[in-house]
Amino acid sequence: MLNAPLEQFQILSILTLNFYSFDFSITNFLVINLLALLSFVSFIYFNSSKNNYLQESSFYFLPNAWQKSIEFISEITSQLITDIIASDNDKYFPVISVLFNFILFSNLIGLIPYSFTATSHLIVTFVLSFSVFIGLNIITFSKYKMKTFSLFLPANTTFFLALVLVPIEFISYIAKPISLGVRLFINLMAGHSLLKVIVGFSWSMLLLENFTSFGLILPMVILVALFGLELGVALIQTYVFIVLTCIYIQDGS
Repeated sequence: MLNAPLEQFQILSILTLNFYSFDFSITNFLVINLLALLSFVSFIYFNSSKNNYLQESSFYFLPNAWQKSIEFISEITSQLITDIIASDNDKYFPVISVLFNFILFSNLIGLIPYSFTATSHLIVTFVLSFSVFIGLNIITFSKYKMKTFSLFLPANTTFFLALVLVPIEFISYIAKPISLGVRLFINLMAGHSLLKVIVGFSWSMLLLENFTSFGLILPMVILVALFGLELGVALIQTYVFIVLTCIYIQDGS
């Protein structure tokens, strides 16, 4: 059992590997990220057919339940991109799909007891959000050149008003990737911490030897409800992250 709610977020070294001044240790953080990647790849590989008439790997012509779930995830991603991004939306599908599945599998794996939630670390969510932000700026600048800076200056603005509006618009523009990463980080960390508190309370009630141990029923019911809520948060935060990413892409297109 963990002694404190925040101990579950500690990055621990499983195998220490040092080469001169560089640290190549294998940590629980690395293992979970590899597990999320392997889970998604294996999920697709073992639910595809290799016996079509061309003797090439392909999906089943009559999809099973697992393949339908894969197609459902792809359809959701494709529908989001089509609904939000007005033009040239097909080219964004690969990167948005990878981003969607990585966040989704990382969030779901983090719900397994004694596992590790990679997306509950600010460095991970910031890497995701700022990668999208940097890529968006590169695309926007390559398309509009110097006109890109007109984002910070509304039309028909006087000089003195521009002195106030430009810094405000610039700060709000920089705040987009920060809020995008912090939103995912805060929701997952807060939910997992609350689950740990309720689990610790339930465990303490279970150790009681008299009739007061029947009080375990109440925290266990709350725990089940919170676990369902955390499952919903894991799915919703994945959806929100992708929706906001598509909105930022649309704004820069």
